[in-house]
Amino acid sequence: IVGERSRLDYGVELKDTLMMGADYYQTESEIASVLAEGNIPIGIGKNSKIRKCIMDKNAKIGKDVVIMNKDGVEEADRPDQGFYIRSGITIILEKATITDGTVI
Repeated sequence: IVGERSRLDYGVELKDTLMMGADYYQTESEIASVLAEGNIPIGIGKNSKIRKCIMDKNAKIGKDVVIMNKDGVEEADRPDQGFYIRSGITIILEKATITDGTVI
């Protein structure tokens, strides 16, 4: 399920995932400006693969990120890294930033 004002870049794959969307829409020029500053825009970056995940509003997922809990972790608290795992489902926190190339 993909929520309102969600941005998915090229090559993104979602499976068994709820993406809540965003409170506002970033224009192409705003996205270009954010990227030029070395930051990550709201949404999901190129070639990211996401499975069994709930993403809260305004989450920023970089490019080439893999979120699939491949180790089968049932419970984890990592708010400093922007996520929790509950019953094997990864939960990305509201306004969290997951940097390029991260594997969860």
